[in-house]
Amino acid sequence: MNIVVGLSGGVDSAVTAWLLKAQGHDVLGIFMKNWEDDDDAEHCSSREDLVDAVSVADHIGIDIEVVNFASEYKERVFSYFLAEYQAGRTPNPDVLCNTEIKFAAFLDHAMRLGADKIATGHYAGVRETADGRHELLKGADPGKDQSYFLHRLDQAQLARAMFPLAQIPKREVREIARREGIPNHAKRDSTGICFIGERPFREFLERYLPKTPGEIVTPEGRVVGTHQGLAYYTLGQRGGLAIGGDREGSGEPWYVAAKDMAENRLIVVQGREHPALRRADIMLTNTHWISGHAPPVGHGYGGKTRYRQPDAECSFRLAADGRESLIFTEPQWAPTPGQYAVLYRGEVCLGGGVIA
Repeated sequence: MNIVVGLSGGVDSAVTAWLLKAQGHDVLGIFMKNWEDDDDAEHCSSREDLVDAVSVADHIGIDIEVVNFASEYKERVFSYFLAEYQAGRTPNPDVLCNTEIKFAAFLDHAMRLGADKIATGHYAGVRETADGRHELLKGADPGKDQSYFLHRLDQAQLARAMFPLAQIPKREVREIARREGIPNHAKRDSTGICFIGERPFREFLERYLPKTPGEIVTPEGRVVGTHQGLAYYTLGQRGGLAIGGDREGSGEPWYVAAKDMAENRLIVVQGREHPALRRADIMLTNTHWISGHAPPVGHGYGGKTRYRQPDAECSFRLAADGRESLIFTEPQWAPTPGQYAVLYRGEVCLGGGVIA
């Protein structure tokens, strides 16, 4: 087949391209440039990543193109990212980046080039069922499974997608890259925001959202400090609160438990196991179900309220007014508005929604 691979400059996409070439496919690499603001060596590694991607393509023996999706990224992902933070929520741009850029703008570009499929280095799988539907599966390596980030893909997107690393553990990916002499075999994994890179996040956010200081209070209303703006904090956050010398407290660390947007107050509690940090009933908004319709109401599901969290037993509830919720058997720690709760049946990712 003609397969277009998203070459990021990382080892996962490099091995993805190598595997497909070794299988006899016609492979073209595409390097996506999606961020241009202050794209310098200090914060954003896109120049280094491009050099690595070109080196990989040359080593494997495939062509590579550079495509700029910066305007699409700003319009479809970054504007939403800022609006959510301004509203006091904590968005996950990596999920939207997959839906709107890698499996939309990039997919459309690849199809115009005559591709049969696109491939990425995600640790996830796709399976076609007997009735022609496509299921999103967990990656076989439980420590690297990335189905959480792909849960908003639809049937048309999954039908065109390939994930060659679905059954390969990360350590084996590294070994393949080393064995085949792929130039970036030892490159460390990126941990920054999708396409924006690794940088001091608070400092980055302050460039776009103004400071709006207010009080930090306990649930009882006792003032214990001052915050710099509710947008800069997230539920469950421990560091960066600058609360010190509280003689009336328990001595345990402080955690963000809620935001009072109307009064511009940050509500904090002491102790990681404070009841205010746990919830069992998680209401969802803006849900997306991969099959095209909501899953059956009932029990026996696994759910995640954050990436890398083990599946937690839950049920799916559809209220008479149409509201959808996940009800967990055990209350979940700091489910954060704006983040995603994702639902599974075994190894199959069913979809999910934004935590309300």
